[in-house]
Amino acid sequence: MTARTPPRVLVIGLDPYRVPGPWDPEPVATAIAEWTARFAEQGIGVRNCLIGLDGSDDVEAVVGAALRDHPWECVVVGGGIRKSEEQLDLFETVVNLVHRHAPGAAIAFNRTPSDVVEAAVRRLP
Repeated sequence: MTARTPPRVLVIGLDPYRVPGPWDPEPVATAIAEWTARFAEQGIGVRNCLIGLDGSDDVEAVVGAALRDHPWECVVVGGGIRKSEEQLDLFETVVNLVHRHAPGAAIAFNRTPSDVVEAAVRRLP
């Protein structure tokens, strides 16, 4: 009998500490730690690919490298990237990178920082 490889999920989102503005990054940072632990509890491999809006990341290089790192069963694109009209170019870049580097992966979208695991599980085979 062959051991089944656990599914792998890549979560692409914003680094809460590198988003400019007057806001508290701690609730999102806490949610990231919580969903990471929940994925592990469910036996799902997860990697968080967090990018900043402070101009310090080459998004294509960072996200592209993460996408090429493993064959992902699912890629979750976080709401910070998707929901803001100001981030439309970033969202398009990320979706096209997923399409190019992980064409076999399901793409999932979460509603809130607390439902990332549920979003991924909905799309896992």
